[in-house]
Amino acid sequence: MGFPDRIERTVEIAHPPAKVWAALTTAEGLGTWFGNQANIDLRPGGTAEMKWDEGHKANMRVERVEEPEIFGFTWNIYGLPDEDPRRTYVEFTLVPNDGGTRLTVVESGFSQLPDEAHQVAFEGNTKGWAAELGELIEYLDAA
Repeated sequence: MGFPDRIERTVEIAHPPAKVWAALTTAEGLGTWFGNQANIDLRPGGTAEMKWDEGHKANMRVERVEEPEIFGFTWNIYGLPDEDPRRTYVEFTLVPNDGGTRLTVVESGFSQLPDEAHQVAFEGNTKGWAAELGELIEYLDAA
């Protein structure tokens, strides 16, 4: 159908990969910059959950863990009911860069959706990643 299938964002972070990795892969990190509360079983096939004070919840399945370079998970698609089996795949790639980290996040799998659901999910997550990556940097700068 010609829909964009992926969102990709790259940010330069003035912190070493180990610190960024911890922010991405620990309950404390995820529950501070990404959600308001989190738990994670950091292994392929492990589960993770994030909760927000507003009542929203995200259930994730850890798919890829290659410390300290790649972390990937699948999660429910924004705008669809929680019981919908379709998921998108999110992958973070960390590359050392001049004493800091170049972080790239790619979320893919949007092309499986029909027109209206695609628009809601793709636009919502495009805005979401811009905001969340900013919150990640604020979290790391404050730590």
